[in-house]
Amino acid sequence: MAETVNWGVLGAASFAREHMAPAIHMARGARLAVLATSHPEKAGPFLEFCPDLRVHDSYEALLADPGIEAVYVPLPNAMHVEWTERALDAGKHVLCEKPVAMRADDIDRLIARRDETGLLAAEAYMIVHHPQWARIRELIETAAIGELKHVSGVFTYDNSDDPGNIRNHRGTGGGGIPDIGVYPFGAARLVTGLEPEDITARITWENGVDVRAEINARFGTASFFALLSMRMQRYQEMTFQGTAGHIRVTAPFNPGVYGEARVAWRSADGVTRVESWPRGNQYVTQVENFVHSIRSGAPYPWRLEDARGTQAMIDRVFAAAE
Repeated sequence: MAETVNWGVLGAASFAREHMAPAIHMARGARLAVLATSHPEKAGPFLEFCPDLRVHDSYEALLADPGIEAVYVPLPNAMHVEWTERALDAGKHVLCEKPVAMRADDIDRLIARRDETGLLAAEAYMIVHHPQWARIRELIETAAIGELKHVSGVFTYDNSDDPGNIRNHRGTGGGGIPDIGVYPFGAARLVTGLEPEDITARITWENGVDVRAEINARFGTASFFALLSMRMQRYQEMTFQGTAGHIRVTAPFNPGVYGEARVAWRSADGVTRVESWPRGNQYVTQVENFVHSIRSGAPYPWRLEDARGTQAMIDRVFAAAE
């Protein structure tokens, strides 16, 4: 088996064009080999940074390509489960954009298919591959801020001027919670190692999709609050407050795009310490970790079971709002 993993991308989505396709192209041990799109003109921007890229005119053609070992799925949310299953059935490893499914129960199907095929299938929850989150977990686990008592996450942006955006349409699996709720929800689960309890939620809807949500919950002895919106100014932050200090993460989800990865923490001595990671690309690291897991059999940092836990929280948030 070749050391380099040849990748194919299903669809010319803007996120794939701007982030993940370049990441696959740059990642060690990976080769961006094929793009599947029925619109040849959309391949142009991909060819600019990857001139050797081959283009198939259908998703089926890509899945039938014997030269492709791994597939990245950036399709609309409502299509994730179907095309992840079809890729696994075609003998391909799959990295699927988040959320990998619209309901937690659907992820059970993917887990079963993954286990049946022996292939790697995972959700592209990229923050777990960034060193700032390893550092945050270490600070919490070593009680650097005492006992954790509160977690807060904010992720907002405004796409109200783009009515055609798939996030603004129910039929494509749109909505703010499926799009960005995975970040603070998953981060709280990642850091605490716990599942949420006592969930309450207030949701504002437009045309069948959630555009603003305020969520309260508990993770063990720590309270939790999240504000999510597709109708507010662009902003993201997470904070962790303990009995003897606090942690503030100023670019928790899109470091390098939103701002520099920086963790500021203050402990009982009253001194604020700041650690930053000005370089590095969590998308590239994500691909490299995926390739490493394929080649070595090492556990992938974010399993489908982990994705299922976050989706279960999303399902419970919607239920609580009803």
